[in-house]
Amino acid sequence: MKKIFLLFLLVIGCISASYAQEQQIEVTGIVTDVNKEPLIGVNITVKNMPGFGVMTDINGKYKIKVPDYSTLIFSYVGFQSKEVLVKDKRVIDVVMKEDENNVLDEVTVTGTGAQKKITVTGAVTTVDVSQLRTPSSSITNALAGNVPGILARQTSGQPGDNISEFWIRGISTFGAGSSALVLVDGFERDLNEVNVEDIETFSVLKDASATAIYGSRGANGVVLITTKRGKEGKTKVNVKVETSYSTRTKTPEFVDGVTYVNMVNEAFTTRSKPAPYSAEDVELFRNGLDPELFPNVDWMNLILKKGAPIYRATVDLSGGGTTARYFVSASYVDEGGMYKTDEGLKEYNTNANYRRWNYRMNIDLNLTKTTLLKVGVSGSLDKQNQPGGSASQIWISALSYNPIATPVKYKDGKWAAQGTGNQINPWFLVTQMGYAEKWNNKIQTTVNLEQDLKFITEGLKFYGRFGYDTNTYNTNSHIKWPDMWKAQNKRNAEGKLEYDKVVSEQLMVVNPHATGDRKEYLEAELHYNRTFGDHIVGGVMKYSQDKTVNTSENFEKNAIQAIERRHQGLAGRFTYGWKYRYFFDFNFGYNGSENFATGHQFGFFPAYSVAWNIAEEPIIKNNLKWMNMFKLRYSYGKVGNDYLSSRFPYLSTYKTEDKYGYYYGDIGTNSSTGAFYQGLTYSNFASTGITWEVAKKHDVGVDFSLFNDKFSGTVDYFHEQRDGIYMKRTFLPYSTGLLEYSPYANVGSVLSRGFDGNVAYNQKIGDVALTFRANMTYSKNEIKEYDEAYSHFDYKRNQGFRVDQLRGLIAEGLFVDYDDIRNSPKQTFGDVAPGDIKYKDVNGDGVIDSNDEVPIGATTRPNLIYGFGLSAQWKGFDFNLHFQGAGKSSFALYGSVAYPLSQQYWGNILTDVVGNYWSLGTNEDPNAKYPRLTFGGNSNNYRTSTYWMRDGSYLRLKNLELGYTLPTQWTRSLYLNKVRIYLMGTNLLTFSSFKLWDPEMGSGTGEKYPLSRTYTIGLTVNL
Repeated sequence: MKKIFLLFLLVIGCISASYAQEQQIEVTGIVTDVNKEPLIGVNITVKNMPGFGVMTDINGKYKIKVPDYSTLIFSYVGFQSKEVLVKDKRVIDVVMKEDENNVLDEVTVTGTGAQKKITVTGAVTTVDVSQLRTPSSSITNALAGNVPGILARQTSGQPGDNISEFWIRGISTFGAGSSALVLVDGFERDLNEVNVEDIETFSVLKDASATAIYGSRGANGVVLITTKRGKEGKTKVNVKVETSYSTRTKTPEFVDGVTYVNMVNEAFTTRSKPAPYSAEDVELFRNGLDPELFPNVDWMNLILKKGAPIYRATVDLSGGGTTARYFVSASYVDEGGMYKTDEGLKEYNTNANYRRWNYRMNIDLNLTKTTLLKVGVSGSLDKQNQPGGSASQIWISALSYNPIATPVKYKDGKWAAQGTGNQINPWFLVTQMGYAEKWNNKIQTTVNLEQDLKFITEGLKFYGRFGYDTNTYNTNSHIKWPDMWKAQNKRNAEGKLEYDKVVSEQLMVVNPHATGDRKEYLEAELHYNRTFGDHIVGGVMKYSQDKTVNTSENFEKNAIQAIERRHQGLAGRFTYGWKYRYFFDFNFGYNGSENFATGHQFGFFPAYSVAWNIAEEPIIKNNLKWMNMFKLRYSYGKVGNDYLSSRFPYLSTYKTEDKYGYYYGDIGTNSSTGAFYQGLTYSNFASTGITWEVAKKHDVGVDFSLFNDKFSGTVDYFHEQRDGIYMKRTFLPYSTGLLEYSPYANVGSVLSRGFDGNVAYNQKIGDVALTFRANMTYSKNEIKEYDEAYSHFDYKRNQGFRVDQLRGLIAEGLFVDYDDIRNSPKQTFGDVAPGDIKYKDVNGDGVIDSNDEVPIGATTRPNLIYGFGLSAQWKGFDFNLHFQGAGKSSFALYGSVAYPLSQQYWGNILTDVVGNYWSLGTNEDPNAKYPRLTFGGNSNNYRTSTYWMRDGSYLRLKNLELGYTLPTQWTRSLYLNKVRIYLMGTNLLTFSSFKLWDPEMGSGTGEKYPLSRTYTIGLTVNL
């Protein structure tokens, strides 16, 4: 009986197989776009048959055997998927249209996962990664003017240090921490280490309802980045290479030697002193007959090249099947420096350059139909090289070493220097003091487990994450110098120079140093999302913990360094929506911090948000069909910040000092015979009541999309009160005995408010697709509480004014004559004469002193960042134009560069001074740009005031790009999918009232490596 049953099964199987084989048909065809261009690599799969499918070839053709009455699914990146039912057709040609998702379908990544933009109730900005164009190694340089809600500036152009600092919605505290939290694939990472080509999504979370899920770490806003992952299909290869040439946007310019000595002479004669240089001396500086005693050196031209190259290359591979998918990438960047080098020095490189290698591997594995395992390994290795002279040394010397100070080298081979430290000549600092290397190595590992729990209930999912990072930083300085000399002002009887030794020789010394840390992250989340008719409900519960171990080399025994930094928290979210019309979210974070004493370690921070999509109201849908979306939002929440400038402030620490010491010995011992012992005193006085810095955040916003998504945008107004700011008590009674080691407390408060937003307009005219976009961020803060001494004059206090407020005297031009001086209030900063700066008597006491110093200008960091641009596509050509600007910032000039001859023979003179300073009998303009020349100190003129204040506003052509994508018939013959070549320029033009150096640096001295203007040619290839 058993044998008969098996035989029956075998016969049935053969019949079924034969029948199935007979029913399969072969379908062929060509897949093209709307322009009838063949599409290469289109996925053709059979519905409900996972793992079974083919792809179009180089000519867009395909061939597939399928059962009759199957449904073919055609899918291609950037195009709308298409389904075709196979009946009796043997040839099926398909035309695919480009994907034109509307704003309602746009996906926004938030702290609790991806949501449709229409359902988001918080202030979240989704960044178009393609707009983050920058030739440098750091993506932060592309944020300003591209991302609403972010205020950013770049203060240095030196390779490796040319990164922008940025803040989300500005500075809202004067405490220890104001930086945003950056998360890459859910883990805290450095934004500057991420290769922009690896980024899939980029979101900025700005209000309390969006950041509450991150607890105390999200008080200053959150940047969320997800990296690319593999998709089902054949292996795809993307290659991008760029070559750039980098020049300087603006370099300070200085007078030559002859102009310099003439101005020195005038500085003496206007003070009724004899000129130090004779007419013969001036002529010697002019003709260069004696360059040792009468040098005339253009130091900036001597040490700087006109430009330097930058090279970038990226390659990534992705693909996989239904069970496993992968994304693998590698990138390299090489930024050259603009210092000249000594051609005779072959052993090592003294130029400033930076190289970085990035790698990333993301693997997705379907362990079961409901279990997904994601594994990621990424990292970077970067090397920065720079001269042995530090950057600050080099630029102080370069801008202050005047052209007649010394030659580079004397004819007998002796190196010249005006002095020590910063007064060594710039060429020597750049080329002859050895070199320094910095190596940073980062390895990041992540494991994610996603478990669909629909077998319990539909919409329930579990997410588990674990991350482990190791960061190592190494520096190795090779420093040396020979003897350095300065010739006396005349030759001896034999006509030879006589020298004074300025610096004694040091043979090369190697100074290695290492720092580092290890980080561990653990997170577990339970998500529930379900739709019941018109009701959309969702919830999240999240547990998180992390620890960081400092592995830095430390020659001093430090027990605190060995203690791990830890965070622990529980967070949750509940969401409800009805008919995509009304939405409500409630979020909370319950967080613990090691920085606070028992009883203060945990804090509860709730937030809620509501939204109303007016466009979904029936009366609007029926009568205003051009209104696709018009969503009003409001959110309020409390967020805590535990980032302090010191660890464990609730514990007292002690130290010994001589001034509290004593002598101890036998009877009769005195200070000359007794033993001396240092006295014990506080180094930190315990503040057991230290707790969270709490921000109360309000946000009112509107998201809109009109006229079939042609016009869209977002506008937000924000209001934040930051209380309990951690600061040192600076106004305590003498009776406390704590004047020197004053304790810290939560006594500061700052109010911050402003607005941000962006708009975009899309229009297609024939074959030309146009996009206009603009964005703006404005933030203003005010210190509401500050621990400080009482003053009769409110303007002397910090309270009531802005964080980083510039302060100084109010200048009223220059004194016209001595009658003007006699009839003006007495200035107490030294003797004054006609041509010196005249100040306003603010308090009306008839005396100009420090009590007349008031808040002036704006803050030293910009409070306004904006950008606007235009993009266009026509056939294979694409064009992008982007302007970026900054405003509401001020800085004051100071130092030897701003004050001509203020440090006697040390210091240079800007060409801007020539013809623009007050000069007796020549230019007695009381509104002259510079006061009368002074050789040496003039404490009256060298005070921070509105006279030296400069506006930091600027508008620059940030990016200009022209690209061309080769026709498909060309690339098809090369077995390539897509090839694009492009030209790009960055920082091409800058418009600003400040002309001495790049205003974005915000520097009062200009003593920094200049920012770069770059010209780039690039190529992208998709296989």
